[in-house]
Amino acid sequence: MKKQLITLFVIIPLLTFGQAKKLYRKAIRTTDLKEKITLLTEVIKLDSKNLDAYFHRAIAKNDLGDYSGAIVDYSKIIVASPDADTYYNRGNSKYSIKDFVGAKEDYAKALQLDENFIDALYSLGFVKYDLEEYESAIKDFSKVIKMEPYQPKTYTLRASAYKILKNYTKALEDYTAAIIIEPSADSYYNRGVFFMDLKYYKKANIDLKKALRINKNNAYAYFYRGASHLFLGKFNDAILDFNAALKFDAMDFDAYLGLAIAYHKINDIANAKLNFKKANSILSPDKDITSIQQYSNTYWFQNQYFYFNNAINNLVKLEK
Repeated sequence: MKKQLITLFVIIPLLTFGQAKKLYRKAIRTTDLKEKITLLTEVIKLDSKNLDAYFHRAIAKNDLGDYSGAIVDYSKIIVASPDADTYYNRGNSKYSIKDFVGAKEDYAKALQLDENFIDALYSLGFVKYDLEEYESAIKDFSKVIKMEPYQPKTYTLRASAYKILKNYTKALEDYTAAIIIEPSADSYYNRGVFFMDLKYYKKANIDLKKALRINKNNAYAYFYRGASHLFLGKFNDAILDFNAALKFDAMDFDAYLGLAIAYHKINDIANAKLNFKKANSILSPDKDITSIQQYSNTYWFQNQYFYFNNAINNLVKLEK
């Protein structure tokens, strides 16, 4: 009898281990994320030390938007056997719930374990950018560029950080480098918006035209090109572009304000009043606008205040 019991204790763990392996293989093959999580949960019940099961369950949870659940699974792996991939993936899940400090710590840990982990380095620079640590982000992006010099997104991000720090020469170099590497709609659009910020309207207009020639479905490019036309005195072209932007978003109050200004410039008072009313009805549907401060969320107020202030004064007079 004793001998038979000993045999059972040997066989049962072997059967359990074999069943866990079978379930694990099935989980890896399935593309149904919910089924994958269910199967991997069963694997973990049968084999609580199966760290691969925790890892793949965490990925599935993350892909389903259960970022907190993914973080729990990644953390269990890190406690048992920390590695760069798990820290990196946990950092991504933390980033998704806007725990930028936690994400930053995890990306840094991943780099400590693997100094050549370029995705972790890129993500570290990215999260530092979000934390407004621009100088440190630039250093990380520069390291990424040394390791992989032909990725336009890295140049664009570094350019954006340089722009915030008012290092416009370096920013322009990076926006241009992105275009040289990949002359895409996004690359031209980003440099075009940069030129708009610097009030180089002619250069901005050229880049935005190129962006729209490649991709005609960028509503923001139509708006910015419309604004550049407006500042260049090409009011009819501005009207065409603002109307194009409104086809993508009929609630774009910035485009309505642009139209109101442009129509006023060509003395089309009826359309100027009409579009000014549309903008105001979106910005303040429940009460009248009595101060320019009520336009504080608009592009015009934030980027073209003096031009806009003068234009608003003229438009307000039409209401009287």
